[in-house]
Amino acid sequence: MEQTATEDRIVSVIRENFPSEVISVESPYDFLTVNLKAGKIIEIIKFLYEKEKYQYLTTLCGIHYPENKTIQVMYQLHKLTENKRIRLKIALPEEKPTVPTLTTVFPAANWMERETYDFFGVIFEGHPNLIRILNVEEMSIFPMRKEYPLEDQTREDKNNDMFGR
Repeated sequence: MEQTATEDRIVSVIRENFPSEVISVESPYDFLTVNLKAGKIIEIIKFLYEKEKYQYLTTLCGIHYPENKTIQVMYQLHKLTENKRIRLKIALPEEKPTVPTLTTVFPAANWMERETYDFFGVIFEGHPNLIRILNVEEMSIFPMRKEYPLEDQTREDKNNDMFGR
């Protein structure tokens, strides 16, 4: 879909203030999405918070792309006064996904970052209490990573005809 004038303006503002950080811009399902380099993500979000009034963190989560060997962290911000939203994405290497904590800008990011750590293994540097939140502490894997088959490939007791395969 085409971007609106407001979306064009916010992308221009990001590009002007952080000229080398924007990788690409898209609007899947009419949702402005800006893919950024990871280095200045907290500065960019703080800028959007202070200057552009995107002061509500709707979502922070991980997405695993095993074909690219990356884990993306996705941030969704909302400008409540104008009902405008923006999605920011950064890609981190899957072997050691590390990014600074967003709790310095949005204290509510605390639990979202813990959940993203728990399921994807993303390390949020500077987080006040980065421990598992839903899985057992002894767990050595990150269950939302697409590293394991969904089912046991050696099973012989399963009849695939029952499942339309």
